[in-house]
Amino acid sequence: MVDAGSVGRRADDVVQPFQIDAPGLRGRLVRLGASVDQVLSRHDYPEPVARLLGETLALAAALSGALKYDGVFSLQTKGDGPIRMMVADITTEGAMRGYAAFDEQALADALASAAGAPLSAPVPRLLGRGHLAFTVDQGPDTERYQGIVELSGGTLADCVHHYFRQSEQLQAGIRLACGRAAASDGSVRWRAGALMLQRLPGRASPDALDDDSADDDWRRSLLMMGSSTPAELIDPELTPDQLLFRLFHEDGVRVYAPHNVRAGCRCSRERVARMLRALPRDEIAELKIDDAVIVTCEFCNSGYTFTDPQLAEIYDA
Repeated sequence: MVDAGSVGRRADDVVQPFQIDAPGLRGRLVRLGASVDQVLSRHDYPEPVARLLGETLALAAALSGALKYDGVFSLQTKGDGPIRMMVADITTEGAMRGYAAFDEQALADALASAAGAPLSAPVPRLLGRGHLAFTVDQGPDTERYQGIVELSGGTLADCVHHYFRQSEQLQAGIRLACGRAAASDGSVRWRAGALMLQRLPGRASPDALDDDSADDDWRRSLLMMGSSTPAELIDPELTPDQLLFRLFHEDGVRVYAPHNVRAGCRCSRERVARMLRALPRDEIAELKIDDAVIVTCEFCNSGYTFTDPQLAEIYDA
């Protein structure tokens, strides 16, 4: 554990845990560079869709950092708006992936109705009414944990705050950002960031003055977190240490060892073959194009082609 403000630490594709000494708060700063650009660039998403999915990826990284699990943490939105579904997940090892499903015409209509103005409330306009689900899957021999909250508020951060308010065990705040930024080689790439604060349990005191002081510390830290701008959260020239020091140095901020993240899909030809084997052969036959079945991964857009002899091997195995 070291004081924040040092220079030279890895600035991208990390989840940086930290602690604010004076108020006794913990948090995580997420900075996504190549990882989010790889995920979003594999699909030809319209910019508003890509931006929301990038925020979802950063949110998944921030929330997963608050949990102890061995498996996959996933975040999913499902609503009746133009963006019907978004999914982002991250493994214990830091492999991230995500995709969005949307109605092109409904999205075009929603954007046209905005008359070119920025979508300050993308959740009701693009996601509509529905829910946000958090899932921890640690394998077939363990029970899955899931938390669900309705899509409430103008932004994804608002929805998460709604979930936090419903939880008696967690007081937390979060900031999200995603956008394009110029890289050192002159190219423009997607970047995303998240900043999350969590109030530690056990600060309650019989002395009301102490309790009031703790509440004041919490509110002050939330205000400082709220002063961070979207540009700061994704700025490639501003390291996580520098941003944390800029925001919280008056209360004393310390950082812990960061966790690396990367773009990584878990699809494989073997997994697709097992999926096909579980389906009736007559249904698979109806999916053939030019005497072959082509399966495309929704996450990474990789295509897997199976000819008639290869399909016969699958079913005869």
